[in-house]
Amino acid sequence: MDYILQVTTHLLQGCILTLQLYVVTLLFALPLAIFCALGRVSGPKALDRVLGFYGWIFRGTPLLLQLFFFYYGLTIFGISLSPFLAASLTFVLNYGAYFMEIFRGGIESIDSGQYEAAKALNMNYWQTMRRIILPQAVRVVLPPTTNEAITLVKDTALVVVIGMGELLRSAKEIFTRDFSLTPFAVAAILYLLMTSVVIRFFRYLERRMAYYD
Repeated sequence: MDYILQVTTHLLQGCILTLQLYVVTLLFALPLAIFCALGRVSGPKALDRVLGFYGWIFRGTPLLLQLFFFYYGLTIFGISLSPFLAASLTFVLNYGAYFMEIFRGGIESIDSGQYEAAKALNMNYWQTMRRIILPQAVRVVLPPTTNEAITLVKDTALVVVIGMGELLRSAKEIFTRDFSLTPFAVAAILYLLMTSVVIRFFRYLERRMAYYD
């Protein structure tokens, strides 16, 4: 029992980095995705093409490769980022691209009658989006957003390739030292706890948004 407590204490330190990266990614990727989705839906064609290219690049290449590029590749251009900044930038842009397409689909699923009703009420573009379209679109996109949010918890383990000491790396270090599978079992439980919290949070949001049904 003492060994499990000792392992858990050590893994929780790695868990802090995992949570920090997770929170930073969601805080920046979601607003980025909403503005990019609005740009694709309502902006000029040139902007739509630029944002489409952005989505194509970040959804069409492995996250691991993007992580290598921002941490190692930018040094070729004289730009050196700390591991956490490189990881944050990579995850925000990568998940922003996925969320952008999810939100674009959600906005385009809203019936055109909603726009006409807003126009009849003399609402401008931003009032229509903020008060009518986006609240309904958010309800539509919550299930796929939940899936991406769960995937993000597990994808944070990829930062081990640029030397960051997150949860899985901490478990591997203890395994190498003690030749015991216990740290991996504890790490699995911690991942399950984190994903459970994410699922419950998004289910709470779905219940809150249910009044649009």
